[in-house]
Amino acid sequence: MLIKIPPRHALRESEVTDYSVYLQRREFIKKSLAMGGGIGLAATGLPAFAKLDLSGYRMAEDNPLMAELTKEKSVNSYNNFYELGTDKKDPKKNASMLKTDPWSVSIEGECEKPGVIALEDLIRPQDLEERIYRLRCVEAWSMVVPWMGVELGPLLQRFQPTSKAKYVEFTTLHDPASLPGQRFPVLDWPYVEGLRIDEAMNPLSMLVVGLYGKQLPNQNGAPLRLVVPWKYGFKSIKSIVKIEFTKRRPKTTWEMSNSREYGFFANVNPDVSHPRWSQARERRLPTSIFRQNYVDTLKFNGYGPQVAHLYQGMDLGRYF
Repeated sequence: MLIKIPPRHALRESEVTDYSVYLQRREFIKKSLAMGGGIGLAATGLPAFAKLDLSGYRMAEDNPLMAELTKEKSVNSYNNFYELGTDKKDPKKNASMLKTDPWSVSIEGECEKPGVIALEDLIRPQDLEERIYRLRCVEAWSMVVPWMGVELGPLLQRFQPTSKAKYVEFTTLHDPASLPGQRFPVLDWPYVEGLRIDEAMNPLSMLVVGLYGKQLPNQNGAPLRLVVPWKYGFKSIKSIVKIEFTKRRPKTTWEMSNSREYGFFANVNPDVSHPRWSQARERRLPTSIFRQNYVDTLKFNGYGPQVAHLYQGMDLGRYF
């Protein structure tokens, strides 16, 4: 089922895409479903490799309008993806260098069914759904994005993690030929991120293959990325090639780079400042020199009712 975000923090699809496009796509999908047929991914702009039946495609529910519109152009052109360059414009500029077909993911570690699986076979068993989530960067800017993908927990369960699996580690493709940013020692490549197993199994966590009803652009982490909406954006690792169930907490890239500034948990928290700036508010994109568009940051990015119980009794100032 769709995750229902409480109205105070909920967003509707018309808020994050051009209204005419929103209406046209809604009407198209409504008619297709009414005829009893599936909608081919080619029709919605999704990748041909994922020839999935979209008859069960679930669009995000309409909810009270609560935030500023994020244009598709902003989401596709203002990116942190250091593997494609450190400037916000570099990922789009260098996106064509990343080759995403074919693509496979290695499932490893503490599970009963490890192996290498093609991306389409990884995604196919589950219905794709659209979820509109806030994306809050640790740099104090944010977007509102309509992601398309699958819930992470049920996908992980298919590989039968054992009782020894306490964490899930994710690894990005390491290929300096197609990811030119990896030619420079900006970070310790490949990029690694991780979640506690209960975080990974939370219904809000998802693996994404598209946005705005289209194939996930390379600069946004194609063909497969993680989205964990209550955490800072650097946790949502891109271009995933390995998922490993581990006994011990993964050594994640940004934490290893500077543990004073970037913690393992990385939960959005306006009460815990970054050493170099406040996290009490954020710039909701798009912005300009005439309109900075600041909004107050919400604890857990507004998803506290769904995730706060995961951290009961934890000192969130210490475990940031």
